[in-house]
Amino acid sequence: MKRRSAIPVMLGLIAVLLLGLLTYALVRTGPDGTQVVLDTKVERGQIVPAPDSDRPLPGLTTTKRSQLSDFRGQIVVLNFWASWCQPCAEEAPILEQAHRALVRGRAGTVLGITFNDTPDDSVGFVKKFGLTYPSLRDPGTPFAQAYGVRALPETFVLDREGRIRAIARGQLTRKFLAGALKRTGFALGSEGR
Repeated sequence: MKRRSAIPVMLGLIAVLLLGLLTYALVRTGPDGTQVVLDTKVERGQIVPAPDSDRPLPGLTTTKRSQLSDFRGQIVVLNFWASWCQPCAEEAPILEQAHRALVRGRAGTVLGITFNDTPDDSVGFVKKFGLTYPSLRDPGTPFAQAYGVRALPETFVLDREGRIRAIARGQLTRKFLAGALKRTGFALGSEGR
């Protein structure tokens, strides 16, 4: 009897272990391997078109919908953020400085995408840090999923043709952003240092 009762327990443990391994693999790479594919290609110097650029997203403070492809012809610093994210708060001034430099140079914009955040909290964050760059909401996070976003903040620097030139998975630095923008042909001045 003890032998029979041990078999279902062992099978249950094996099933839990396999499920855990599968979950780890999916979280690490995303359900379709998006994060690994994007990061690997960009690291190798390949130029990757920004995914899902025609998905319309609602504005943070308006019902007007916009999409990434509306910014074609401009350099875009695409930043996924939330009000509850401390590293997002720490990098917000860097992004604002970059946005102002891009606008001054008539070169582009920073575009924020809120991630699992309430509109009221997001608006409060924007006001607290005096952010002037546009932000869109991503209800249900399908847009973020196309980029393999898992942990905030995450930033993608796009050239004028809408191709990913650099990725920061985690809090970005002025040095990273200046280097990433340089790959798009834009030299970030003293306001980005």
